[in-house]
Amino acid sequence: MDFDPSVISYGTLLDVFWASHDPRERPWKRQYMSAIFTHGVEQKTVAIETRSREASRRKGRIYTEIVPASRFTLAEEYHQKFMLRGRSELMKEYEAIYPSFSDFLASRAVTRVNGYVAGNGTCDSLRRELDGLGLSPAGRKRLEDILCTAGEKKERSIGAACPTG
Repeated sequence: MDFDPSVISYGTLLDVFWASHDPRERPWKRQYMSAIFTHGVEQKTVAIETRSREASRRKGRIYTEIVPASRFTLAEEYHQKFMLRGRSELMKEYEAIYPSFSDFLASRAVTRVNGYVAGNGTCDSLRRELDGLGLSPAGRKRLEDILCTAGEKKERSIGAACPTG
């Protein structure tokens, strides 16, 4: 994901981050840790403030680490677009469109659908961009069924959705 502060503020991005998982869960391996990687003092300050807020709100220890960003390494291929990989009918459509893994990984449509499958976004936002996602009529219907039933319930329970921009 590329962070663009003209689209979403850093604070709002962190709000989505905190709402998307339980930071009180201790990671069972370092590779699965909850972390915020910061660029500069301003981001670090905001990250620390939001972590403190979450600790108070959740009344428990927060295991999320706040560390300076450094060299970035992609996760293994089988971890990429993880939520989409669990939906074989949608995954097969994108594998046909993007036979190259690097093209699959770089696809905005694949990224958006992975987020929607995870329950992020709204039915309205999905329907506004459905034509641009490259799915067949059956794939479109399946994605709507996934998001517009289970997804809206999840969104209400966590109180946040990813922006549509």
